[in-house]
Amino acid sequence: MDNAVALVEAYLYVNGYFTVTEYPVIEGVRKGGFRVATDLDVMAFRFPHAGRLVPGARGEYGIFSPDPALRCPPDRADMLVGEVKEGRAELNRGARDPDVLRVMLARFGCCGLEDVEGIVKQLLRKGTAVVPAGHGVRLVAFGMTHEGDPPHGYHAVSLLHVMQFLEAYLREHWGVLHNAQFKHPAFGFLALLQKTLHGKSTGEEPS
Repeated sequence: MDNAVALVEAYLYVNGYFTVTEYPVIEGVRKGGFRVATDLDVMAFRFPHAGRLVPGARGEYGIFSPDPALRCPPDRADMLVGEVKEGRAELNRGARDPDVLRVMLARFGCCGLEDVEGIVKQLLRKGTAVVPAGHGVRLVAFGMTHEGDPPHGYHAVSLLHVMQFLEAYLREHWGVLHNAQFKHPAFGFLALLQKTLHGKSTGEEPS
């Protein structure tokens, strides 16, 4: 998995999303056969009101709220179609290809074939759409920078913000998280750095 994609996947996971990464979209060609039209870097789905129960020091529990930068809708399920760049946060041609979006939406069953055309048009025009089943679909780009005016037709989140959010999350909840071993490559590496640099929340020195 690409390192930047792994970082974004960890960020979405912490914010309550189920993810699929580097998904190939295959299409037919005129003279027969098939080809890969593009790889979608990340697709993610979050149920409404998703939040993690975070144990407190005295046995009480708190609800973890998602990062406001993601603009998660509070009252409906949310599906993201994301592009991850190590340069400017923007969607490539494949992620804005109507055929690619039609295949993706139909393949994952989030809307019927009779509705997919209108959903795709709305996505390309506004960067967001609500399907007849009731959940939202949004286009999101992650990248190193997104200076200037807000992008038209999609939401942008910087990789710097993603990194800072994950580091802050680990620091805030280290008293709980230091007990776990994480297999995810990006999140596991950040957790190892936290353990190496700061030790456990009880104040032990790194070994």
